[in-house]
Amino acid sequence: MMGKLRVIGLSVALSVAACGGGEEAGDGELAPSTEQTTETTTATDIPAEAAEFIPGPLGAAEVEPGEEIQIRSLNSISGDVAFLGTPNLRGAELAIADYGPVAGRNVSLGTSLDDLCSPDGGQAAAQIIVADPKVVGVIGTTCSAAAVAAAPLISSAGMVMIAPSNTSPALTSDLAGTPGSAYQPGYYRTSHNDLFQGTAVALFVRNELGYRRAAAIHDGDPYTQGLAEAFREAFEEMGGEVTAFTAVNKGDTDMIAVLTEVAAGNPEAVFFPIFMPEGGFIVQQVDSVSGLRDTKLIVSAALLVDNFMELPESEGVYISGPDLRFGSNANSITGRTADGLLAAYLEAYGERPSAGYWGHSYDATTMLLKAIEEVSVEVAETLYIDRQALRSELHASSFDGVIGPIACDEFGDCGSQLIAVIHHIDPRDIEAGKNNVVFDYAPTR
Repeated sequence: MMGKLRVIGLSVALSVAACGGGEEAGDGELAPSTEQTTETTTATDIPAEAAEFIPGPLGAAEVEPGEEIQIRSLNSISGDVAFLGTPNLRGAELAIADYGPVAGRNVSLGTSLDDLCSPDGGQAAAQIIVADPKVVGVIGTTCSAAAVAAAPLISSAGMVMIAPSNTSPALTSDLAGTPGSAYQPGYYRTSHNDLFQGTAVALFVRNELGYRRAAAIHDGDPYTQGLAEAFREAFEEMGGEVTAFTAVNKGDTDMIAVLTEVAAGNPEAVFFPIFMPEGGFIVQQVDSVSGLRDTKLIVSAALLVDNFMELPESEGVYISGPDLRFGSNANSITGRTADGLLAAYLEAYGERPSAGYWGHSYDATTMLLKAIEEVSVEVAETLYIDRQALRSELHASSFDGVIGPIACDEFGDCGSQLIAVIHHIDPRDIEAGKNNVVFDYAPTR
């Protein structure tokens, strides 16, 4: 599947001098002589010793003859959060298989790296990635906390990162032109910005459930706290009252104290956008706290995973996250339909995705591969991928994905931003729960 592959040659210095010298080259391009034609030549027309590539300010990845283009997956693939990150890895694998060679080269994910859904995990894995100058870009991370730590290293190395599932506004912007506190050049995502999800949950609680009083619980990381704050701000703007805004610690198993604190405010709903296993402990212990037995529980996509939804106590919980009703959507780069992708996933891995961002990862990977192909330059059989040109190409990306239309803003928000709330009514039938949409939100961008 070939896109725009440029093959460029440079005349020997003696010939250039005889023609009156060459013009200064721009980033990632060669400097043609004033007498030279601008027509593209083939590699066989140019002596190998006379070929040259001039990289842009961030340098270029070089792919020698016989080598593969190197990208990496950095996702949560161990522990409880593996249910969230493993589909991301698999979505990338399927995209590489569907796309095929890029600029005549195969693409390798190398050894898959684990972000551990933590700052330490993101930083450690990013250090491994940036130590290899052959790596062009990264699909990941799964979790925002890992991205906050990984993105500075990846950005400084001139690489790019496209996230399928981290959603903290801090990583992109406030949607009003101000970069987030953790924004880094070279960061993009196909997942939504949680300012949209916070608004969606607030609308659901205030208008659909008709509640005026709600509490929020987070665990202090950029994702959970950012989403809880987005909900609080939107809910209060709608006239609601946030009766408690509190936190648990990662690793806590006893949630009685925090639930007792929440119960004191007599909320009608509790929104807790946290991960497993802490989210599981909350639903297992909430009924033992006086005043919360009839309170509606609402979680986020962090718990839109099989190991939460199979818990008997998860019955009746509302789950917000990406709208997974992909319908007849097709990825315009590969032609793969959403239904076809799910069938391919089932065939390859013997199970359905355990979380919702597999389509986002597929689209993120095809977006990266297409951009690499568009900026690739071949000189004397070596392929050069200019890093600054790649970032520019990604910013200009616009295509139809299996998740819907994709187009990047100046801070890297590229996803379709479609949010849904499902009602999980039967832990024995997880797929029915994932499809039981009771509210959706489609903001205009």
